[in-house]
Amino acid sequence: MHDNKGQIKGISGSVVTSSCPVNTSIYEVAYVGGEKLLGEVVRVRQNLADVQVYEDTTGLRVGDYVTFTGELLSVKLGPGLLGQVLDGIGRPLWKLGERSPYISRGTHMDTTGGESWQFRPCSNKGDHVGPGDILGEVTEKSLIHRVMVPLKIDTDRNKITWMASEGNYSCDDVICEIEGQEIKLHQKWNVRVPRNVEKKLDLDKPLITGTRVLDVFYPLALGGTAVIPGGFGTGKTVTQQSIARWANADIVIYIGCGERGNEMTEVLEEFPKLKDIRKGVPLMDRMILIANTSNMPVAAREASIYMGLTIAEYYRDMGYNVAIIADSISRWAEALREISGRLEEMPGEEGYPAYLASRLARYYERSGNVVPQGNPKRTGSISVINAISPPGGDFSEPVTQAGLRLSGCFWALDKTLATKRHFPSVNWTQSYSLYVEMLNDYFTSHVSNQWISLREFALKALNEGKSLQEIVQVVGRDGLTEEEKWTLKLVELINIFYLQQNAFDAIDAYCDPDRQLAMLMTLKSLDDTVKDALSKGALFEQIEPQQAFARDLMDLRLSKKEDYEDLSNSYIARLRNDLSNLTAV
Repeated sequence: MHDNKGQIKGISGSVVTSSCPVNTSIYEVAYVGGEKLLGEVVRVRQNLADVQVYEDTTGLRVGDYVTFTGELLSVKLGPGLLGQVLDGIGRPLWKLGERSPYISRGTHMDTTGGESWQFRPCSNKGDHVGPGDILGEVTEKSLIHRVMVPLKIDTDRNKITWMASEGNYSCDDVICEIEGQEIKLHQKWNVRVPRNVEKKLDLDKPLITGTRVLDVFYPLALGGTAVIPGGFGTGKTVTQQSIARWANADIVIYIGCGERGNEMTEVLEEFPKLKDIRKGVPLMDRMILIANTSNMPVAAREASIYMGLTIAEYYRDMGYNVAIIADSISRWAEALREISGRLEEMPGEEGYPAYLASRLARYYERSGNVVPQGNPKRTGSISVINAISPPGGDFSEPVTQAGLRLSGCFWALDKTLATKRHFPSVNWTQSYSLYVEMLNDYFTSHVSNQWISLREFALKALNEGKSLQEIVQVVGRDGLTEEEKWTLKLVELINIFYLQQNAFDAIDAYCDPDRQLAMLMTLKSLDDTVKDALSKGALFEQIEPQQAFARDLMDLRLSKKEDYEDLSNSYIARLRNDLSNLTAV
């Protein structure tokens, strides 16, 4: 590490202009002022460098020294990350909180360290290994943490000259030597550089969220990307928190990017109390929270998503499925706009920098389902789910439009539905998924061969209902046939029974694919039964007053999983009997 100094020549908010040595590189880490505030070089002009400071710059003066380290912004990766709460630049907040309730400026602490771990070697002295090969294992929370050969090692395949025996080691301890190169329990990686992979795979497995409207109508693939745009009060945060709780990802990284502090406080207070339904362990055992709230330095917000991605790639390379949930990417874009303004760059649409879309593309491209480098061969994935907060709910603004172009799922939240207390307020006419056809084979083989036909039945009914609503507005309900009147009622029931879901109800909060299918089968049986009665001469006006459709279906929706099939069959049988009596009159 070289230790070259410069002097501050100008200060504009979080951006400091300093003289710099000739060998200064872009994105080099620098320490600013007497308190050594962490910063990163974002532009070099002749003998001047613009340094983006990740902390409050109050008190800095022209003439203060800036130390250029020669290193890029990196994160320490190793055992101990799971269950952590980090800030935007990777400092562990709970550990810092043990020192003091306040984080003083210039405080530096690695993401991991200070603990010992039981290391079990998987390789032996004399083995030939290369980048990404697994050297050993550590039990971290409820997962197996695989210790890998760093991808940046200066060798293709070389011999292990020394291997540590099984025992307790800290993250800074050497556990292996490869031709004289020491390998520690941790490794470091530049947060802005994607980790190399062997190859990318097809996206043919779903990320099961437990939310019916998403899994059935607009499914997201493991390794895919999704955006959740919606105005204030449409339920973005609750939807994302629900996905974080129930998704079938092995690890969830939740990034609170510029959101209100009270929302992040709810996450910090609630998630440690929750249980992982698949393993019966605390939910935090498979989560990492990155907190960069709206009252924290804005520059660190820009770095927070890269921090989360780098940690996700590290666990993906071990062979795990990782979900990144960022709330919200609009606040990240606003940080980018503020820093761009400080640098006096030419603004693009709505003041955002011209490179907004390319930066977002670089972020989305780090998702995917891959075969990582190294042996034994394994697969891992990163699924990216970003909330977007368009001003006034305007989906034509630049961040939403860029997200729409780059993502495979567009889960549009509707203010009108939210006002009606319809949650999740996903607008089925605006939303879409590009992964439906890719995932059809999975749902057909793993859930039921009726999955596609039942999904199409529900979508067809919704589309017909939309067209009929337009007709009713012109000619009134009297201009409809009996079957068309029932279709309108069926769409209403689909909304109440299927599309709405209570994220705070113990039973309704999570709906697995089997239950999602069973509920669709109930709707199809209901439709067939009523249409059969109508075909035999019954009038819809006769049927509707006698049947409490909404109440009966709500009782079914909130029934226990093990009771659902019997209750549904009983309900349909009772309905058939009632309608047969009606048509017999």
